[in-house]
Amino acid sequence: MTDADPTTLYCSNHPQTPTNLRCNRCEKPICPKCAIATPTGYRCKECVRGQQKTFETAQWYDFPLSFAVVAILSFLGSLLASALGFWTIFIAPVAGLVISEAARFVVRRRRSRILFISATIAAVVGGLPLLLWGLAYFIVGLSQGSFNINIIFQLLWPGIYIVIIASTVYYRLSGINIR
Repeated sequence: MTDADPTTLYCSNHPQTPTNLRCNRCEKPICPKCAIATPTGYRCKECVRGQQKTFETAQWYDFPLSFAVVAILSFLGSLLASALGFWTIFIAPVAGLVISEAARFVVRRRRSRILFISATIAAVVGGLPLLLWGLAYFIVGLSQGSFNINIIFQLLWPGIYIVIIASTVYYRLSGINIR
């Protein structure tokens, strides 16, 4: 084929790229760079973006409400985790599950990618006070010339708690995403 062949299709986003693919929704010609694999075939980015917007159902008040609930529950969980030490590894995923279900209940199962991200940030913010308290205690101890290995564990468990709880909350709230 030559460039002048009228049957040659070119990508609608990359006019210099010949292609044989079409979006299975709008029939627009797309190249492999623009194609997004879905369970029903390839789609263009615009169709996928438009379809995902129908699943974004969160209201404006869901953001501060879920942030407050998640931050408070995360803080209460961090108190429990700091008291349990090593058992934090086992308690944090359960706490993350409880927190994410409470957040889903409060927002009445409405969804938004930004809502999931803000809930994850709230989980981190809720766990930070104990970690920062331990860090301040560690710095004061070092400045006075005393070092105790137990202070390291006072920093370790809240840090592990924050990582586990934030990942659990995000995973539970976001569910499965199609790219």
